[in-house]
Amino acid sequence: MRDLPGRRRKFPLLRQSGGQAVLRAALTCATQWRWPVVPGVGLRQGGGGRPDECGCPHPDCAVPGAHPFDPGLLAATTDARMVRWWWTNRPNAPVVLATGGRGPCAVSLPAVAAARALAVLDRAGVRVGPVVAGPTRWALLVAPYDLEELGELLHNQDWVPGSLRFHGEGGYLVLPPSRTGGGQVRWERAPHRRAADQWLPQVGAVLDALVEASTSAPGGGSRLAY
Repeated sequence: MRDLPGRRRKFPLLRQSGGQAVLRAALTCATQWRWPVVPGVGLRQGGGGRPDECGCPHPDCAVPGAHPFDPGLLAATTDARMVRWWWTNRPNAPVVLATGGRGPCAVSLPAVAAARALAVLDRAGVRVGPVVAGPTRWALLVAPYDLEELGELLHNQDWVPGSLRFHGEGGYLVLPPSRTGGGQVRWERAPHRRAADQWLPQVGAVLDALVEASTSAPGGGSRLAY
């Protein structure tokens, strides 16, 4: 259910540093770039030397801190009042982008493969948009695509590594400067901060390089950990 101003929910104890930077980032995404965002569940501090844990109730969470929980993804919005209220109450909640629809889509892959793919695209003169970098995986933001378009593109590939992930309609992606269980998220290639409409490449323009780089990465590019 969507949170409403004036109605406070209880959340796990989250880290309390750098909240203003996260709020500014969430507001920039929502109000300037018109990307719908929602707070991620975040982390709670582990006790007795244990690593920080996901704020959700699942002890074996696969992406600790890096996913929506309450409110859910469908609550993602570009409304400044709602965004400000969320991050005022949860100052270090990760910024989660709802991909597809009104927001960009993305393709993510292991960091080593992504760096290799960016070098190939740069040498070929292919323009690349914003790139999100986590400790083990990077994500290239691309223009919105639908499943039919993506299916045709993938059908034309000889083989698509399982390490490639496609964040389309109904998906999500954690944006900087969020911190998750996998570590700090940053911009490898930042958006133009003052641009109201962020330029994004078509997924077909970058897919060949991403597939090739993932295929030739150590271990076949199969590492999926965030």
